[in-house]
Amino acid sequence: MSEPTAAAGHKEPGQQGRRLFGLRWGRLEEPLGFVKVLQWLFAIFAFGSCGSFSGETGATVKCNDDLKEMTAISVQFGYPFRLSRIPFEMPVCEGNATKRTLHLMGDFSAPSEFFVTLGVFSFLYSMAALVIYLRFHSLYTENKKLPFADFCVSVSFTFFWLVAAAAWGKGLSDVKGATRPSSLIAAMSVCHLKQAVCNAGATPAMGLANISVLFGFINFILWAGNCWFVFKETSWHVQATNKENSAEQGAIDKQ
Repeated sequence: MSEPTAAAGHKEPGQQGRRLFGLRWGRLEEPLGFVKVLQWLFAIFAFGSCGSFSGETGATVKCNDDLKEMTAISVQFGYPFRLSRIPFEMPVCEGNATKRTLHLMGDFSAPSEFFVTLGVFSFLYSMAALVIYLRFHSLYTENKKLPFADFCVSVSFTFFWLVAAAAWGKGLSDVKGATRPSSLIAAMSVCHLKQAVCNAGATPAMGLANISVLFGFINFILWAGNCWFVFKETSWHVQATNKENSAEQGAIDKQ
């Protein structure tokens, strides 16, 4: 009589662990739960890598006048990539002239802000959907409207991630072109005169920005795959499965 009691006592900690804080953690092993965790995680990577990016570009200007030292120009930029608002001073080689304030070229805030905003909303929705799936799974399976709404939202996020990743990829390509040291030199009139020699300075390291575009397409793949798993929970898939089973059963009965 004591052995069943002891066995039950050993099972309780495992059951409590799988229902910690009222959540059924075992559902994370299912495709629908596991994909939602990946969506939540990669959404953080996407908006974090884009929103925290900062880079530096620069050039050097050496006047032919030996009395003036070489001037190093350093310009820092980053999210949200409103480059036209980032100033830098252009040195002059004339004796009485004053330094001019120039700005980088271009405003690429629209694709970058859309990308980051979509990442934040994906993070919030994935977290909320994951809590509902783990805590209120019976409601998810019994309420036909909830899987349908989740399916519609998943399709929408899939489309938006494709658009956002492509738009930000194009925007990043334009950012690279606008922040190259050669573009900085081309914008300074002093570099077009024979009075000065201009050379490229610091080249921006765009690795983190490139990774953000990669995370954008990974999110698109995750949401596209999630559509199938969510579709299997909808009444559409259940009805289609029932019709197939009925057709197979009818064929068997005729035999």
